[in-house]
Amino acid sequence: MTGPTRLGRSIRYHSPVVVRRLHPAGVLVGAAIIAYVLRFWSLTYDIHQGLGTSSYDYGLYDQGIWLVSRFREPFITLMGRNLFGDHTSFIVIFLVPFYWIAPGALTLLGSQSIIIAAGAVPIYGALKSRLGNWGAALLAVAYLVHPAVGWTNLENFHPDAALGFTIGLALWGALDRRWRLYLVGVVLSLLVKEDVSLVIVPIGIWVAWRRDRRIGLATVVGSIIYMAIAMFGVMRLLIGVPTRNGWRIPFGGPWGVLSTLVTSPGEVISYLVSDGRPWYLFQMMVPVAFIFVRRPWVAMASAVVLFTNILSQFWYQYHIEYHYSLIAVPALVIGAGYAIAQLSTTARRRIALGAVAVSAGIASVLWSPVPWGRRSVPHWSGDHPVAVAAREIVAEVPDGVAVSAHYAATAHLAHRPEIYQFPNPFRIVLYGTDIADENGRVIERAERVEYLVLPIDRPIELEVDFQEIDAAFVKVSANDYWELWQRDRSIPLPPRGGE
Repeated sequence: MTGPTRLGRSIRYHSPVVVRRLHPAGVLVGAAIIAYVLRFWSLTYDIHQGLGTSSYDYGLYDQGIWLVSRFREPFITLMGRNLFGDHTSFIVIFLVPFYWIAPGALTLLGSQSIIIAAGAVPIYGALKSRLGNWGAALLAVAYLVHPAVGWTNLENFHPDAALGFTIGLALWGALDRRWRLYLVGVVLSLLVKEDVSLVIVPIGIWVAWRRDRRIGLATVVGSIIYMAIAMFGVMRLLIGVPTRNGWRIPFGGPWGVLSTLVTSPGEVISYLVSDGRPWYLFQMMVPVAFIFVRRPWVAMASAVVLFTNILSQFWYQYHIEYHYSLIAVPALVIGAGYAIAQLSTTARRRIALGAVAVSAGIASVLWSPVPWGRRSVPHWSGDHPVAVAAREIVAEVPDGVAVSAHYAATAHLAHRPEIYQFPNPFRIVLYGTDIADENGRVIERAERVEYLVLPIDRPIELEVDFQEIDAAFVKVSANDYWELWQRDRSIPLPPRGGE
């Protein structure tokens, strides 16, 4: 052989360029993801422009990420706590570089829509070798139209939105023994929130049982240790307590639940079936036609978090419209695909996939915020006169000054070190870490407030709060719906009523 011939063969053999034909099912999933992102990004931004976002839980994250992007301590004046003391949501640090370029709603709400939609990718990846490309695509689309997915996207902004993707990565890695992918999914999931171990521990148990004992046990132990450090180290250091949500556990706390279960089990059962909790579980599971019941082991990764949701006294946790439910969806969907793959014949698998398609479709019509659904998404659009007027007043507020504003305006004033939700800091409401401080005043912060942004048509309670301090402010601008007041430093701030 001549040299050039051998060289030619070598080039063909070692060429790093590999052209793969993308399967039509993969194209379908990609198109569905793009359609989802375009729909929810535009919708949530329009809601924001129409004053549909507020301090909780859009403004506080917008302020926190903005502060970190400016290398400041992320003390969130909208809630009176450190961003990472409220929840150890270190995952939001990934948004900081984007805030250097385009801080605000387009970035925050767009990233949320993208990361939620990306949850379809690990579902497709985990199931295509088990169900074929089209079966996997069906389950990926079922995820996108699941009621808990769309409603999470519409609930202001929450770091929990990343869990549809990160939990999916962990499950994909576990099922296929792709341990680097698994590690990425587990670590990213833990960075979302201090209590994500409620899902990661069950995944680790499954891995130890069905895949690799060493990796599974390391997952269980590591995630528990991380949760302990996050709560008893980071959160306690930053806000003085490991959690502010202990009140959500009924019967006086965990020991109360256990003792009541022993002494009066009927009381616990009655509680768990009250206030629509079984209906919540039905809504969570019916979009995958309960198929996972045949081989429940993968889907059971969501069992603990679903149980804690219905155990909670916090109404939002056991209603599908709120972000507490998204964390359970990846395991339910992948678990359904895993169970279908265990069926003995192609015909049975096709029937099961058909059942999921029908169930997911019906559930989306009944409960999801999709264009073809029965559930509307009532909101003001960005061109609503009240919203336009609010943005006009907000534009008059100088950068960097301390402001106290109506909750609907705070989301548009968050890029500053001090922004308060009126009547804070003049009268403490949902602020700080100690409920005993409610109705008091944060004197030094109240003295720093330079502007008030308030609606003209104020509720009685808000008007009472304003009248207590209005002598120290002068109106500097107004339109048909909103007023801008500036502090008159020649007049002392009146004391809190009764002081």
